[in-house]
Amino acid sequence: MSRPKPQYPLNIKLIFTGVTVAFVLLLVLRTNYSNSDSTPSSSNTSHRTSKKDSREDACASTCTKIPPSLSQALIHYSTSSITPQQTSKEISVSSKVLQKKSPCNFLVFGLGHDSLMWTALNYGGRTIFLEEDEAWIKQIKHRFPMLESYHVTYDSKVNQASNLMEVGKGPECTLISDPRHSMCSLALKGLPEIVYETKWDLIMVDAPTGYYDEAPGRMTAIYTAGMIARNREDGETDVFVHDVNRDVEDKFSKEFLCEGYMKKQEGRLRHFTIPSHKNEDGRPFCP
Repeated sequence: MSRPKPQYPLNIKLIFTGVTVAFVLLLVLRTNYSNSDSTPSSSNTSHRTSKKDSREDACASTCTKIPPSLSQALIHYSTSSITPQQTSKEISVSSKVLQKKSPCNFLVFGLGHDSLMWTALNYGGRTIFLEEDEAWIKQIKHRFPMLESYHVTYDSKVNQASNLMEVGKGPECTLISDPRHSMCSLALKGLPEIVYETKWDLIMVDAPTGYYDEAPGRMTAIYTAGMIARNREDGETDVFVHDVNRDVEDKFSKEFLCEGYMKKQEGRLRHFTIPSHKNEDGRPFCP
């Protein structure tokens, strides 16, 4: 995930402000609904009233407040001239899925100016970021220590993309398995254990760097995201790939996330929904 020049500051701020307002309204409605519970039966009035009163006392000062992580995100995006790389329309694709699935497990390849936003939109869930630049991780952690990020390395290069595409079509790469034990050279085997052990609901591929020949490129990240989704025990995973206007992101997302699983493209962002292949003998790699 690159650190670009500011783009679309007004639209991004409006989106984030709107999401925050909606979140606060939801908290208020939940609290009001909770406070309007019917009166308990006479036999349990004393006991239940005591418990209810204690809950209301504990809730009174917190239930209608914006969570600290969300308020920090709102302040940051309202006052900063640096905004996420994705456009408001691109962000809306992922945010709509998050609205349905959050709180959930969200894996993001890349740590950037949008990371605080993704964490806030997945409030109550777990959002982790995989980043290639250690210095950048330290810089972001200093400013936003609540973000969970891990340093990862990539052995590939953009100029190897054509060869890796051919390798990826071989039987060792279309066999569904845990990426740690895969024989496919596209599979990332050195990621933090949490990546392989978590059942991810959403995966965003917006890194590593891929805009010049010697950069690592997103070939292995795209392939591994697809394999993690297929290898889950059940259900499906929403996978997003950014910068599909570039050759690698375009071809590798179509090949390894499959055009048949693609739900939508908005600008430079593609959305795929990949079902579990774990217990589906005979299911083809692509539909």
